[in-house]
Amino acid sequence: MIHYTVSCDPLAHLYTVTMIFQAEEPGVEVMLPVWTPGSYLVREYSRHIQDFSCNNPWEKIAKNRWRIQTSVNAQVILTYRVYAHDLSVRTSHLDASHAYINGACIFLLYEPQRDQPHRVTLIPADLNWRVATALTMETDWIYRAENYDILVDSPIEMGIHTRYSFTVLDTLHHLVIWGRGVYSPEQIVADLSQIIRTTAQIFGTLPYPEYLFILHLADTYGGLEHHNCTSLLYPRMNMVGPKYERFLQLAAHEFFHLWNVKRIRPTTLDQFNYGQENYTSVLWFCEGATAYYDELLCYRCGFYPEDRYLQLLSEAITRLELTPGQTIQSLSSASFDAWIKLYRPDENSLNSTVSYYLKGHMVIWLLDLMLHDQGQGGMDQVMQTLWARGGAYREADLWQTIEAVAGLDLTEFYKKYIQGTDPLPYAMLLEPFGLQLTTHVDRLPYTGLRLQEEKPILRAVETDSPGQKAGLAPGDELVAWDGLRITLKQWPDLILMYPVGTPITVTFFRRDELLTTTLIPAPARVNQYRLVQMEHPTPQQQARYRAWLNY
Repeated sequence: MIHYTVSCDPLAHLYTVTMIFQAEEPGVEVMLPVWTPGSYLVREYSRHIQDFSCNNPWEKIAKNRWRIQTSVNAQVILTYRVYAHDLSVRTSHLDASHAYINGACIFLLYEPQRDQPHRVTLIPADLNWRVATALTMETDWIYRAENYDILVDSPIEMGIHTRYSFTVLDTLHHLVIWGRGVYSPEQIVADLSQIIRTTAQIFGTLPYPEYLFILHLADTYGGLEHHNCTSLLYPRMNMVGPKYERFLQLAAHEFFHLWNVKRIRPTTLDQFNYGQENYTSVLWFCEGATAYYDELLCYRCGFYPEDRYLQLLSEAITRLELTPGQTIQSLSSASFDAWIKLYRPDENSLNSTVSYYLKGHMVIWLLDLMLHDQGQGGMDQVMQTLWARGGAYREADLWQTIEAVAGLDLTEFYKKYIQGTDPLPYAMLLEPFGLQLTTHVDRLPYTGLRLQEEKPILRAVETDSPGQKAGLAPGDELVAWDGLRITLKQWPDLILMYPVGTPITVTFFRRDELLTTTLIPAPARVNQYRLVQMEHPTPQQQARYRAWLNY
């Protein structure tokens, strides 16, 4: 058994880790992951390691690898420290109030013993601290994982926090909250319980003996799924009022991942390579289907009414249709290139990429409608079929499952909307349900300029827009519009001052140089889409609509 001991220095934000194991060969290598499952970006965790030492001669052979000289069956003792001052669900954090340990950031891997049990002894900075983790407890402060993958997939929250335990479907659950905020624990527990019950209705069972929700209340947002738990990060003042809705969607999203990704996942993510990117072309399903279900589950839970759910779909359609990059990058490509594009946006991402979360959400929704139109059980039946089959799937197997449930050959759909960039067929798939899309045209002439929220500085310029044709570029600071000063407050009024097609002199700074150009605004474009019910739907349309919304 590999054994780690972790102690804390909160003031320096440093974990001290001791790792002890028996060598299986004359000379061993250890490595630290460069990414954490569920977050598809190489984060170079080893940059935070310092003071590495060993009881045997050693050398660093790569950015995240160390080679130790030893003999077979000899004991190897490593000690190192890890800086942890980034509060997110993908990293580790340590201060005077708590220690949050994301295993990928902290625990070195000895590959030959990856499948062996791993034990962790925790040494708290304060004996009043408590521990919350999905790891198996052996004794106070000592925990065990059946293998390294489970260790990495079981974050540890240690510190001053509040625990609420509750039972749903005869299964014990825990909610642990760290951080100050305004919230009702009774309401959160009741709502989480409803999410658990509603999700379990799809799959028929809860696939764990016990489950943990770790909630950090701070000033930011995030979520990450794990094998038998989840980490949630949410703004401390948004746990009441209208913004609480988004927390429920976040919780539903990460809980649905318990099946979709953690247990139903592509073969390319079935055995992780922690030292490099793990490519897959189906994140549009892993994340897109989960994004679809997080809003749908909250509707089924009764957290908001039908009209609000249609509004949420309308907002997603609008975000997608106002993304020029959807005509450039396919869903398959967006999935495969997640490692270099989605998590590393730049000023041209708007024009060249599409989110597999967002477009995947829309494609899964349309597939759900298509399946219901065929009289099938919709995406619920697809998820149930994948769950019943068990194990990892190939991309071809996934699509064949969807086709089998639909009873249709969906090759063209796949080529056009997943491998291709064709416009999504909203009208065709909405009509059988008595639904339609209406549009709203912007009151402002079209310039293609996207300004920052704080200053009149361009954060993006749309491809082939009047702004791009005028030579404006991201980073330009707008100064004057036909000689009048540009401010964020005055910007809309300045655009409306002149008829469409009127040449406008724009003055701007680029790298401290004052320049001018001429911009010719184009006619206003659609800036909002709204999903509405037809005025006089047929009985057949009404029946399909009710079947889709499950009431």
